[in-house]
Amino acid sequence: MELYPLKFKTIFKDKIWGGQKIKTILGKDFSPLPNCGETWELSGVQGNISEVANGALTGQLLTEVIAAAGDALLGRRIRREYGEEFPLLIKFIDANDDLSIQVHPDNELAQKRHNSKGKTEMWYIMQADPGATLISGFSQDLDRASYQKAFDEGRLNEILNREEAQAGDVFFLPAGRVHTIGKGLLLAEIQQTSDVTYRIYDFDRRDAEGNLRELHIEESLDAIDYKKYDQYKTPYKDQADTRVDIVSCEYFTTNKLTLTGDFELDHSGLDCFKIYICLEGNAKLIYPGGVENLQMGEVILVPAALEKYKFETSGGVTMLESYIRK
Repeated sequence: MELYPLKFKTIFKDKIWGGQKIKTILGKDFSPLPNCGETWELSGVQGNISEVANGALTGQLLTEVIAAAGDALLGRRIRREYGEEFPLLIKFIDANDDLSIQVHPDNELAQKRHNSKGKTEMWYIMQADPGATLISGFSQDLDRASYQKAFDEGRLNEILNREEAQAGDVFFLPAGRVHTIGKGLLLAEIQQTSDVTYRIYDFDRRDAEGNLRELHIEESLDAIDYKKYDQYKTPYKDQADTRVDIVSCEYFTTNKLTLTGDFELDHSGLDCFKIYICLEGNAKLIYPGGVENLQMGEVILVPAALEKYKFETSGGVTMLESYIRK
């Protein structure tokens, strides 16, 4: 199989809290859905496997490409660790209302309860309405008993850490961190391949049929990290025409690329796929054998076997680059 940079059909998800920015800002038509809270741009989650949308492999599922190409797509070490499951899930999220207050289990708990990976994730804020906020972690040190007391007394909001959010902000959320995306935020999310979420509180909202959504209050208690941290927003120094490392953990490394012209990349020895998420502007990805266009709201997967390539842009482009480092 001759591999090349792969694009995929967007999977649209309407949500009780979803809005219109996926269409109005990212230019993605999600009709006939009434709204779109999430797009899954690159997914190996069972029941939501991404389908190739460009080139000779158009119509093939990501799982089929992995089965046929194996190491050449994923990288030898990635395939050895993850098998034929694609290890990352890439989304765009539009919060027209606050999401539920929630937490994700780590690998150990998720495996024990759900035969699944845990969910560590990161957010890159693409657009924020004035005054938009989000919740990440706690504003004070707690333990299980003090947290449960505050929850039972209706004081959950008092112990949560709320942050103002603006375009360009980055938040890293390891498994166990209580969080919610706030109303008015459009963001890109990079996470482990998992769809396990414990809802703690959902603002007493009802769905279209008038039902309250399921909560997982008891299940969440074993998943929560009750510690207060000094900093929840991820600091980084923006710089043009270079690779800026913004998040690095065992599950993914993510860099920001703000390019004003041609930019060559050499990932020799990485032995891993590379993902590019276009946040703003557009570029051409030039690789041996062809060219792929990339514009705002698009995601492209570069196979592990393709190590040297470059981006060309005339009007400028801002991207996230993500992979799994040794």
